[in-house]
Amino acid sequence: MTESVVSTRAFDGLQIPAAGTYDLDAAHKRVGFVARHLMVSKVRGQFADASAVVTIGEDPLQSGVTASINTASIETGQVDRDNHLRSGDFFESEKYPTIEYRSTGIKSHAGGEFVLDGELTIKGITKPVELLVEFEGAGDSPYGQAIFGFSASTEIDREDWGLTWNMALESGGVMVSKKIKIEIEGEAIRRA
Repeated sequence: MTESVVSTRAFDGLQIPAAGTYDLDAAHKRVGFVARHLMVSKVRGQFADASAVVTIGEDPLQSGVTASINTASIETGQVDRDNHLRSGDFFESEKYPTIEYRSTGIKSHAGGEFVLDGELTIKGITKPVELLVEFEGAGDSPYGQAIFGFSASTEIDREDWGLTWNMALESGGVMVSKKIKIEIEGEAIRRA
């Protein structure tokens, strides 16, 4: 007789994932960003290749995450812009092939919203970053896998990580905003 595994548990009015290690599902994720362009519009992009490991603790407030993003996998829908972003003006993808994130603790939570403190490393520079994480739900997939969904966001000043390239506009302002919004959505699957 096979022992059934409990995939969720109650916590503060939510059904959250059982304690364990979960991997970001590559087929159900988006690691994206939004930048202002020419001071008048938004450009959206994403990194196609990203991985993350989420460790859900017995005490849910002791959970953590590590993530790695392949800088060369950047996609904005425009090849020349993507190549420029991979160049020395921005990510220097050949020298710095990954962006790394490591949570350092859960700062607070209210219902399904959690604030994670963490460290973001871009181009060898590590700075603290606060992520607002929204828990989207947990359960079992039709394939018998324990899963949960989440979204996360933050805003950073790209110049803090040495991403300083820009161009002044004749009309005033700059070509690319210093502030970048990071938007992450995904599902995580419990390791067998």
